[in-house]
Amino acid sequence: MSDDPAKMTREERLAARLRENLKRRKAQARELGAKELGTRELGAREADAGESGTGGLSKPQGER
Repeated sequence: MSDDPAKMTREERLAARLRENLKRRKAQARELGAKELGTRELGAREADAGESGTGGLSKPQGER
């Protein structure tokens, strides 16, 4: 298979485009997965803070 696009057959061009598309989609999926993982971790931290009974909020100065 040649790197020169003018000499590539139709099947070779399609195969190359499919590989490029697959690489791009995998990169997008990894990026989305990392964002989702970060959101889950943030949610877990907020849930842990809520278990302390304060809801993660401090009391006003006069109520301490």
